[in-house]
Amino acid sequence: MPSEKKGVPNVTLLPDQIEGYDRYPPKVRQIIDTGLALTKENLGYSYGSADPANGGMDCSGFIYYVLRHDGFPDVPRDSSQQYVWVRKAGDFNAVLSRKEDSFEFDDLKPGDLLFWSGTYNIDRDPPITHTMIYLGREKRTKKRVMVGSSDGRTYDGKQRFGVSVFDFKMPPPPNSGDAKISPVFVGYGRIPGLKED
Repeated sequence: MPSEKKGVPNVTLLPDQIEGYDRYPPKVRQIIDTGLALTKENLGYSYGSADPANGGMDCSGFIYYVLRHDGFPDVPRDSSQQYVWVRKAGDFNAVLSRKEDSFEFDDLKPGDLLFWSGTYNIDRDPPITHTMIYLGREKRTKKRVMVGSSDGRTYDGKQRFGVSVFDFKMPPPPNSGDAKISPVFVGYGRIPGLKED
């Protein structure tokens, strides 16, 4: 079932609203186009779903659906295994900084997969709990944006629930009052097998 949480409407962007989109490699444009097309379907957040026909998807289900649709048959289903998939391919950039202008983001490219831990309480190894696709910078605001499915990330300061475009920003420092949930951005990496020509 789609998430029952109600927020403001989900957001989509047209490719020409993304800075430099026309210079992206063709396969990256294809992946971004597939992801942006899903943002127009009014899909909610639905834990365990990887199929838009269910009315919603979870974060890793969105990645799984988009990448399988666009020719990556070996993409794993959950965010933890997607992280392992990227790490084993050898093109991963760990991020320890909490600053969005850190040198650690110098290699971040559109189409990269983004990974977090601690977005919800689960016992899994590695403890990756959230993933999205990096879009680049929005022309209008110059802010970094990403696409995927979430149960409460924001775009333009407003919470969105479901498949949408979101602002890519670093989580705040851990809240000492709530030790159970403490989101941490872990890093980013290229989609294994992605050709950039």
